[in-house]
Amino acid sequence: MTPTARLVSPATTAVHSPSTDWRRTHTCGDLRSAHVGSTVTLNGWVAARRDHGGIYFVDLRDRYGITQVVLGPELADAVKLGPEFTISVRGKVVARDAANVNHDRPTGAVEVVADRLEILSRSKTPPFPIDAEEEVSLETRLQYRYLDLRRAAMRGNLVHRSRFINAMRRAFERQDFVEVETPILTKATPEGARDYLVPSRVHPGEFYALPQSPQIFKQILMVAGLDRYFQVARCFRDEDLRADRQPEFTQLDMEMSFVEEDDIFRTWEQVLHETFRDAMGVEVAIPFPRMSWLEAMERYGVDKPDVRFGLELKEAGAWARTCEFALFRDAIVSGGRVKALVVPPAHELSRKDVEDGLTQIAKGAGAGGLAWWRAGQEGGVGPLARFCKGSAAAELMAAIGANEGDLCLFAAGARDTVWKVLGELRSHLGKRFGLVPPNTWSFTWVTQFPMFEWDAESKRWFSAHHPFTAPVDWDLGGPDVDASSPKLGDLYSRAYDLVMNGWELGSGSVRIHKSDLQQRIFTILGIGPEEQQRKFGFLLEALSYGAPPHAGFAIGLDRLTALSMGLDNIRDMIAFPKTASAADLMCDAPSIVDPAQLAEVHIKSTVPPKKP
Repeated sequence: MTPTARLVSPATTAVHSPSTDWRRTHTCGDLRSAHVGSTVTLNGWVAARRDHGGIYFVDLRDRYGITQVVLGPELADAVKLGPEFTISVRGKVVARDAANVNHDRPTGAVEVVADRLEILSRSKTPPFPIDAEEEVSLETRLQYRYLDLRRAAMRGNLVHRSRFINAMRRAFERQDFVEVETPILTKATPEGARDYLVPSRVHPGEFYALPQSPQIFKQILMVAGLDRYFQVARCFRDEDLRADRQPEFTQLDMEMSFVEEDDIFRTWEQVLHETFRDAMGVEVAIPFPRMSWLEAMERYGVDKPDVRFGLELKEAGAWARTCEFALFRDAIVSGGRVKALVVPPAHELSRKDVEDGLTQIAKGAGAGGLAWWRAGQEGGVGPLARFCKGSAAAELMAAIGANEGDLCLFAAGARDTVWKVLGELRSHLGKRFGLVPPNTWSFTWVTQFPMFEWDAESKRWFSAHHPFTAPVDWDLGGPDVDASSPKLGDLYSRAYDLVMNGWELGSGSVRIHKSDLQQRIFTILGIGPEEQQRKFGFLLEALSYGAPPHAGFAIGLDRLTALSMGLDNIRDMIAFPKTASAADLMCDAPSIVDPAQLAEVHIKSTVPPKKP
């Protein structure tokens, strides 16, 4: 098999006039048996090159797939190809012998016998093989992100992300939503995280802030009468990073007027049902179940429960109140709680597993230790067995729903600590015993979060969600309730989260649409009248012009698309992410700025210059 060569010089550069014929007629994922006999031109990267006795086989790759190209000696000897060279080949599509068909590739039934080859661009030897499965360090991947993105998995992630987001857009448009872009350069307002600040050149000493969310602007759009708004919005938060956090991220943001929680829930359920169907061919069952924040904490110990498996927390307070174990009794007397996790014998745990492994998890979550009991009508075994004599064993088993031989894990103390300890133990056990069914997407609405949180260090109240969230009780407990009232800790808000598979996808709330109530909330949060006008005067003014009742929600697209692909880190769904220290290794950002550029924006750094 020796093709007639029409060779282009190896010295050919990547600069071409519009009249050259190197441009592709097909992608590297197009060709099938139906194309046999056709003359085609393919462009792509050299993924592999093999010498078979004077005949050279090249795997040519682009984002659509890989096609095998056959080079005769005239071409192969004259043009020395290296890995990741960018080339153009022209040739005839031929059928492979039945024995040589590659059933792992959609193009595996054919190959292209080249009669022309042109090098469009040479490549240095890559720092890691593009198509190999071997692990590459994160630092290397991020430094050479343009090469990392050539890998099939990363390429597939970004294609999936694009299709997923576009499916969401279409779903919102079918419900008569209007996409509106809100400002990126805006005013610094407190929303729970630090702002990224941008100095103004034309207003010396003044700063813009990059938006943590479009919150205030979308509320103003409701005042303006655009009653169904959405936006694929870029947001920025200067906060410590985790697997599900980046300093800049993308969310799909929406707001609706003349609605309450149910309307928001139904809208999003329909959008996600259509999105999973159109982008993934997955039928998500709607409506989604709902539970209050308090129910989620009592049953699962966390406000973002993974409801795909059991091991729910059980109440043991009534038994503990009269038991002989002083630690349990004292916890109840002091206003605390005693709860349990009941682990069936099928999930085998040894004494060592409990006392070394699970106890350390409990201590890490704030417990002094971990009380446990192997349930038994005759008293059972374990540290609690001596307190379960006679009828006490049967009473405890009935209280927590335990059967003979179940392992019962207890936490006692302050309510929040008990929740956290058992919630983390439940999560650990769910992973250890593989209790989560694969390839499932389970959604839950969690509603009515606390309205305020007390910060003991600063001795003041903060919004548990954000200061624009409406309370369940629009009177806030009565006219006498102010910033010094302990009643604030008992108030619940009309905030809600959407949780999927134990991850918070997004948050929303019914908003405050009355200017006087918004001012009262600000006052409770320690924002006085002057500061209110300085930071939020434009919002308060807008609310005084006939603001409709409104509510909204925003979902993190990086997180949602990652979870839909079975990933537990959003980094691989973002084209150019930051590291855990908020650095861009490819661009070397953040970086030192020339003093002259700082002077233009009236800034002087207090950080000593780095030594060379």
